[in-house]
Amino acid sequence: MAAGMPEVDDPAVVLYRWMLVHGGLRAPDLPRAAGETGLTEEECRLAVRLLTDTCLVRVDGNGWQAVSPQAAGARLLSGPEAALRAHEEELQARRDELQRRRDAFTGLIPVYLQARQHAFPQGTIDHLPDQFAVRELLTEVIDGCRSEVLVSKHGGSFPEAALREALPRDLALLERGVRMRSLYQHATRFDPATRAHSERLIEAGAEIRTLPEVLPQMIVVDGELGFLPSRSGGALLIREPDLLGYLLDVFQRDWEYATPFATGPQAAHDISETVKQSILALLAKGLKDDSIARRLGISLRTCRRHVSELLLGLGAHSRFQAGVIAERQGLTETRGPSPEQEAAALVPGTGAGTEAAPEPEPACGPEPVVAGADGPSRCPGCGVGLPATGGRRPAPGRPARHCSAACRARAYRARRKPGAGGGGPAAGA
Repeated sequence: MAAGMPEVDDPAVVLYRWMLVHGGLRAPDLPRAAGETGLTEEECRLAVRLLTDTCLVRVDGNGWQAVSPQAAGARLLSGPEAALRAHEEELQARRDELQRRRDAFTGLIPVYLQARQHAFPQGTIDHLPDQFAVRELLTEVIDGCRSEVLVSKHGGSFPEAALREALPRDLALLERGVRMRSLYQHATRFDPATRAHSERLIEAGAEIRTLPEVLPQMIVVDGELGFLPSRSGGALLIREPDLLGYLLDVFQRDWEYATPFATGPQAAHDISETVKQSILALLAKGLKDDSIARRLGISLRTCRRHVSELLLGLGAHSRFQAGVIAERQGLTETRGPSPEQEAAALVPGTGAGTEAAPEPEPACGPEPVVAGADGPSRCPGCGVGLPATGGRRPAPGRPARHCSAACRARAYRARRKPGAGGGGPAAGA
């Protein structure tokens, strides 16, 4: 019971029941009540005092009358309840005042960003301090989106509350004719809430693909504004053109290697096999189960089940032996580069970046060129012959292959320009 309030004990309950049955208790009947309840007279006096303090009995002439528990509770607790309500109202008023001030500061963020953009037209990187500011600005930016939104999300499932909040906004975006491309991890296909959300968006015209691994969450709007998570909380707002170009290159490379989102038994089987191949590749690198599960966005239990099945299928007795066998059999060759390889390939001087130097040809001569129906296959950006792919053809609807990320980025930006024609060496002929 609340502090300062007496608590009804067992003798008081016994005497209270006796008083209800006998219509009350008169002072001369106290010895009789004690005898019939099995209490001593002193215990009866203490019980009467306790029942009076808790408002369960009231004095009635030369005796006492029992009162209903509802009436006793209303009389005894009305004062503390009124004080508590007043205190709650005061706390709510203080919360409302704090929220009003927070909203006032948040409302100044667009003013701050517009001024920064005017002062630094070459681009800026700003920090949004918390999720409130991120959600408000993201809603404003999405409402003003003109052409395309790119989304990359890490994780095997997303909170249902976040999906419910995002669905109306995304559907409204698609209804305006804005293109939306999203990259998820393969594991999202097995999460019911995320799968249902994705199917709704695809029906409305969104494009969703999956990979074993994707870079951390990223949103790019119209190729001019990017959102990246901040380790200190909130998000980074990117307007710097070179960094945005890097993010677009990374997204486009992932997009070309990703698999279109589909459901059904065959699709689930294919994705499950791809996930197992990714697990094999990470096993060969010596990663532990928890690290593999975290990178692939799956639960630790699912990861361990896959590992057990792989060990059994390979006839291996240990994780290390499974990695060695898989490496020898070529089972660890994943389709496309890992996120670390992507990042390294796009850093100037380390790979195919925006200004990467041409790679030296091998000593045995230039790489073979794939012969197509109309002759050798060449990069649509610069005309350089593309390396052999073993006779494989790009899947229908997949963007044309390019010789480097620089050509791919130029082609991507050219496609986004209104009224842009086809790229490549023949475009200007």
